[in-house]
Amino acid sequence: MRWRIRNQLLLPVALLLVGVAGISVTTAVVSARQARAQIEARLRDAARFLVEDVNFPLRSDVLQKLRPLSGAEYLLVPEDGPRQTSLPDDPGQLELAVANDWQSMTLETPVEIDGIHYLGGGTMLRRHPNAGDTLFIFYPEALWRDARRQAIWPSLLLGICVGIAALGLALAQAHRLSGRVQELERRTRSIAAGDFSPMPMPGGDDEIRDLARSVNEMAQRLAQFQKTVQQTERLRLLGQVSGGLAHQLRNGLTGARLAVQLYLSDEEPGMDVTPLEVALRQLTLLETHVKRFLDLGRSGPSRQQSCDLVSLIGEAVELLLPQCQHAGIELRWKAEGSFPLIGDAGQLGQVLVNLLGNAIEAAGPGGQVEVRIEGRCLEVYDTGPGPEGEVAERLFEPFVSSKPEGVGLGLAVSKQIVEGHGGQIGWSRNEGRTCFRVDLPKEEAKRTS
Repeated sequence: MRWRIRNQLLLPVALLLVGVAGISVTTAVVSARQARAQIEARLRDAARFLVEDVNFPLRSDVLQKLRPLSGAEYLLVPEDGPRQTSLPDDPGQLELAVANDWQSMTLETPVEIDGIHYLGGGTMLRRHPNAGDTLFIFYPEALWRDARRQAIWPSLLLGICVGIAALGLALAQAHRLSGRVQELERRTRSIAAGDFSPMPMPGGDDEIRDLARSVNEMAQRLAQFQKTVQQTERLRLLGQVSGGLAHQLRNGLTGARLAVQLYLSDEEPGMDVTPLEVALRQLTLLETHVKRFLDLGRSGPSRQQSCDLVSLIGEAVELLLPQCQHAGIELRWKAEGSFPLIGDAGQLGQVLVNLLGNAIEAAGPGGQVEVRIEGRCLEVYDTGPGPEGEVAERLFEPFVSSKPEGVGLGLAVSKQIVEGHGGQIGWSRNEGRTCFRVDLPKEEAKRTS
């Protein structure tokens, strides 16, 4: 059975209210009894005064003077002689309990005299001028009810006020908490529907705020996960679609490159083969670019073999040097020592070609490109303006490029290859130069000199 949080919060308050009501009623009953006991005690004091402190006969005028002091009416019934009373008229024969002394006198018997209701009781007089006579005391029920009301209502009103205040506060707090929980429920439903925007943080530093923070963190991670899945799916689909075409292109480029190589092998003395060598390098570069499409969406471990990063950089520099010379770009690279590592030489070479090619295009005519190895990191600098705006934030995503003719796959493929080798790739802008940095795994890359 569904039990709402608001009801769960209100149930303890309801039980508390029942307890408060019970305590209030009990206190009211006790207060009423105490009020009656006080009235009886006051009347017994009056009886004691008449019995022990008065040493003259009791007459009607004396009893009438006592009436304003105690609020009671008095009737003295002698063994013989006329009856004395503070009442306007003699009430006649009465059937009331008579105590042997004033200490044991109680007001228990209801009596109606001249239309007025009293509580009455009597006591025998001893060691008194009226010894042997019976003294009856009548206390008006109206005064008794007023005294009882004054004793009961403060306790009841206090309990009612406390109960209403507690109930109001509980309802307000339950409504507030229920609203915050419902907002979290709506937010989680929005996340389930694909809306990963963050929710406003609720006021108050409590568990609900912590839960809202966790929901926002979950939404952020789900958004990143969805983005990664979409990118992976796009790469996978692109790899499937372009795989066949890339194979055909690569076969054609390989054939053209072999034909040029065959022609160069049969060159005649004095023949200028420089243009053919440039064409051969460009065919090799195109073949490398086509290989990107073959690597898109490729899953599974890469080929692991021993290779040298310095040699791979030298090959990439040699491949792209004619392009730099043609554009008047200064390419700085000084090969020193060796940098042995374990990985797929073909894929790592492709990363180098991608980074150098982007740097050359970014530097532009008259620019500078520099390649360094610092510790376990490869750094490629260029003097170009650097990526800007939305492109800078999504630089390594597929199909993101600031070049009008760019496809936006080079850096995405490079990131996939580097992370596949357990490394990281990133970029920064400092002192007018853009730097792409590749961090190689510590356990797999150790430089020696």
